[in-house]
Amino acid sequence: MITDFAHIKEGIKGDRFLWTIIILLSLCSLLAVYSASISLTKYNSDNTLFFLFKHVPFILGGLVLAWIVSQVQYSEFSRLAPVLLIIAVILLVWAMFFGVNVNQAKRWIQVPFLDITFQVSDFAKIALICYVARSISAKQDYIKSFKTAFVPIMLPVLVVCGLIAPSNFSTSALLFVCCIMMLFVGRVSIKYILILGLFGILMFAFLIFIGQFLPDSIRVSTWISRINEFIYVEEGGYQVQQAKIAIARGGLFGQGPGNSMLRNFIPYSYADFIYAIICEEWGILLGGIGLIVIYLMLLGHCVSVVTKTPKAFGAMLTIGIGFNIVMQAFANMGVSLGVVPVTGLTLPFVSMGGTSLLFTSIAFGMIISVSKNINALKLEPDTHVDLDQNVSSNETID
Repeated sequence: MITDFAHIKEGIKGDRFLWTIIILLSLCSLLAVYSASISLTKYNSDNTLFFLFKHVPFILGGLVLAWIVSQVQYSEFSRLAPVLLIIAVILLVWAMFFGVNVNQAKRWIQVPFLDITFQVSDFAKIALICYVARSISAKQDYIKSFKTAFVPIMLPVLVVCGLIAPSNFSTSALLFVCCIMMLFVGRVSIKYILILGLFGILMFAFLIFIGQFLPDSIRVSTWISRINEFIYVEEGGYQVQQAKIAIARGGLFGQGPGNSMLRNFIPYSYADFIYAIICEEWGILLGGIGLIVIYLMLLGHCVSVVTKTPKAFGAMLTIGIGFNIVMQAFANMGVSLGVVPVTGLTLPFVSMGGTSLLFTSIAFGMIISVSKNINALKLEPDTHVDLDQNVSSNETID
């Protein structure tokens, strides 16, 4: 027992900074989900802890899962990337035709023999980021070649994002932008990146066109209504209006933990609009700006890992995951603030969510795995990824 505890403690030492961020987000999640879901638990059950009891196992499971993944040598993620991508494509196609329909969207797949569904796009994000990181690092000797390097990277991005888009356009768009940023960091030619962006626009236009004939499969009407609401309704829709009231009511210092009033009026206040509830209870300074600082610290740490890791795959994997988590967080916050259209994206590791929280934990574990490798090598302060030299066979960035 003592040996096992020592092993766990040693594993956490691999990156105490990231573990601190994970613990802070976990505590914030527990407090916010409990408070935001009180109105629902009172309506559905006499026990106000009902949703908290459902959420705690996923938080604890996420911490355990992050630790387990962090113990895996990160080069294994590169080896598994092609297999993960194939599985992701198969699951996305399955979800499109046979997935569980929730809120007129087939994003979920029922886990056999268990009363659990999971959103396939959460798995697909990790699979595609791993594959793009692997492809960029493995093809650096001829990365300037459109046919032999860029096309094998571009096609999987378009396929995965295209399969996610019909039921979850916001996630697809976010992942697409994340992949473009990875290509930019990987020093892929700007003209190739622009070509990929053009293909992305054409794919979106194609989805809008066929969505007129398949309204039950492609949520074009939802996209249009959300964009029109954002552009033409000055105060935003009902949810956004209530979120703004919650943030304004919180002021600088907040109403205090558990004293949210708007949680009773905002649909999905424990998920999509949990940031507004946090601002209402904890205030703009501690709750609103505090969360922004935590996510920026995460991104800064990922950039720091990139500058220190000697392997290109580790660098690209870290920056890809970091970009994706932080962009999703800011998109979620932006909805509550009314600066972006309603997306349906959750606040990573804070919003109530079952399997989505577990997949975010896996992503955190991957970053920690890369960071642990740096610490194990005891690199000198000036050690960095050389973007112009081959630091390892098939794992360099030009």
